[in-house]
Amino acid sequence: MNRDAHVTESDADEKASLWAVRLECASLSDADRAELDSWLAGDPARRALLSRYCSLSAKLDRVVPELAAAGALGVPSVQRSERMSWNPWKVATAGLVAAALTVTVVWFGFVSGRPEKISAAAGERRSITLSDGSQVDLNGNTTILVENGAHERRVRLSNGEAFFVVSHDKSKPFTVETPAGSVRVTGTQFNVLTEASSQLDVTVVEGTVQVRPGEPSVAATENPFILTAGDRLSVEQDGTRLGRLSAGELDDALAWRKGQIVCNGMPLSEALARFSHYHGIKMTATPAAGVRKVGGRYNLDDLDGFLLPLEPVLKVRVKHENDGSVDVSLLTEP
Repeated sequence: MNRDAHVTESDADEKASLWAVRLECASLSDADRAELDSWLAGDPARRALLSRYCSLSAKLDRVVPELAAAGALGVPSVQRSERMSWNPWKVATAGLVAAALTVTVVWFGFVSGRPEKISAAAGERRSITLSDGSQVDLNGNTTILVENGAHERRVRLSNGEAFFVVSHDKSKPFTVETPAGSVRVTGTQFNVLTEASSQLDVTVVEGTVQVRPGEPSVAATENPFILTAGDRLSVEQDGTRLGRLSAGELDDALAWRKGQIVCNGMPLSEALARFSHYHGIKMTATPAAGVRKVGGRYNLDDLDGFLLPLEPVLKVRVKHENDGSVDVSLLTEP
């Protein structure tokens, strides 16, 4: 089972959000505490999930007063309970937390006006709903900076992979900036991969995007590539390639969202780089071994399931170093 399977379950999210509010708003009785302990013991993933919702509750507790003061949020009147010290801000917070049931976190970057940092750790995948309603899936070991300004929405992705479902708003374009170029849309679905200052891979599922390869400050003056659904643009040191993907190829390209990687004749060096980035460990191959082609569908979380077949199939040597890194070479190489 994928590591993120538990945290995407709506029932677990709902219970975690409600427990977070109860912990924030009330003193638990012995019976409540026993009930919470029993729920946490039912699944190891629940403790981390509860921690995330507690962090979200604390953040909302800070920003809800600002939203209400600005007239952006109505605060209901409540009566004090004998058991719980509820207040209007907590009630509003509880409602907002409960509304975030199917995502890992709801991000209110527009309150502070400062870019918000959102990360998925090595070996983790996360789903986020941004303040404008856009959704973002982050692959492992990926960080983005989100800024929702008055006239534009901007995301900075320096290294990693993310899938975007952008809410439609012609008045506020949505731009993803990477070291190798930028992607600009008003509402669409697309995937962005960047693992080096010269590498950018953009795959479009729905709608239209404008891609400007190169450093953002320079690329703004260049004529953009216009991509539509099924298009894939790859920017590498040796040039830029625009291709068209079939429905099956599109599904394979986005298999990481299901915790998988599909290698249809993929060079071993590229497959190792994908696993290396996801797990946050160094994985390299000699030039001769790196050009060997890999086939098959693999579970991203199962590193051994990928490495073990390499030796008999590709005639290579897989060496695990003491620091956790992996080196791959041909059997004929010293």
